[in-house]
Amino acid sequence: MVDGDTLVIQKTQIRLFGVDAPELNHPFGKQAKWALVSLCKGHIVRAEIAAQDDHGRTVARCFLPDGRDLSAEMTKLGLAIDWPKFSGGAYRAHEIPGVRKKLWLATARQKGHMHVWEQFERREAAKRRTNGQGS
Repeated sequence: MVDGDTLVIQKTQIRLFGVDAPELNHPFGKQAKWALVSLCKGHIVRAEIAAQDDHGRTVARCFLPDGRDLSAEMTKLGLAIDWPKFSGGAYRAHEIPGVRKKLWLATARQKGHMHVWEQFERREAAKRRTNGQGS
């Protein structure tokens, strides 16, 4: 697993279709990654390729052997949010109450408010410098 909405299948990096999970260095990012690891561990994941994103990653609908959709499962866990621009709203009904506030950086990205990300990154870098951890 790369993070909460990206995994590797047969050496191909796959972005989960229609959802957005926090980045590893964002709040809940590590929890999202490990939830996806837990869901997939010991299973063969089937990927139905849907597209290629702007970053050259393969985007796919990914399914566990029992038919569960990983995008839906991550959304039900409150560790991903529906991205209607790409999903057409397919996963919105699976969102838990308050998840868009909890995953505020993912929500900001979807709204195109990248300045919110930049401010967060600057604050985190300043904290690391203050704590002597470098940048």
